[in-house]
Amino acid sequence: MSTYFKLHYHIVFATKNRIPCLDKAWRPQLWEYIGGAVKGQNGVPHGIGGFNDHVHMLIDLRPTHVLAEMMREVKRSSTDWIRTHTGLRTFQWQEGYGAFTVGWREKDIIKRYIADQEAHHDKKTFHEEYLAMLKEAGVDFDLKYLP
Repeated sequence: MSTYFKLHYHIVFATKNRIPCLDKAWRPQLWEYIGGAVKGQNGVPHGIGGFNDHVHMLIDLRPTHVLAEMMREVKRSSTDWIRTHTGLRTFQWQEGYGAFTVGWREKDIIKRYIADQEAHHDKKTFHEEYLAMLKEAGVDFDLKYLP
């Protein structure tokens, strides 16, 4: 018998100290670059987006992927891209990330949510959004470690 799988992940990560430095003028190129970094590790990007201080990714990974290694490479390579292409020579991502599994029925909902980040953040800060995501997913967390 063959092995079949479809593993969707919604991953969220922030700029260091949530500094709002991801400029709207070049964010689309950053999202495209991050999608390429995911593809470069044999992942499948379905939606990459965010706002001025954070990124959302909806990606598929294989059972053999190690999420921590994927994220280390995405952050490393996107840091290099930002430093090289934007003039932000000291740019850094915040340590850590939020990772949530997504059922196939919810995939399109999350994809739309990521695409609508600009409008979403007219109403809610990243901190409020992230806190709500953690609570909804039932994640145990310590407020002192939240971005």
